[in-house]
Amino acid sequence: MTNIENNTVFHLKPITEDEVRPEIAVLLVDGEEIVGAYKTVRDQMIFTNKRIISVDVQGVTGSRVSYSTLPYSKVQFYSIQTPGLAEIVADSELTLAFANGVNIIFEFSGKCNVLRISKIIAQYLL
Repeated sequence: MTNIENNTVFHLKPITEDEVRPEIAVLLVDGEEIVGAYKTVRDQMIFTNKRIISVDVQGVTGSRVSYSTLPYSKVQFYSIQTPGLAEIVADSELTLAFANGVNIIFEFSGKCNVLRISKIIAQYLL
């Protein structure tokens, strides 16, 4: 489900760090921290202070898992949209444009600190 192609849109719901798949800890490099974790139905998107890790759970049993990395260093442009004040269900959006021409849109339902994610991306890019 988390195949990353041009103009991909991901609809994400927040999860706690306790709900992040345990093998993600092995993938993190020294100094890398999780700043946000989100899921679709079975798949996860983990935002760190260095990259986005996509976890694609495959097959009926879910025993096969594919991991992809989206490094902030390859982002050429990004934009965010914060939730409105009177929205019943707060939702926000992050759009990333990568150097290879791929654009990805992350739509967050519920509580998401998209401003914090924006700051981390900006710190990495600027």
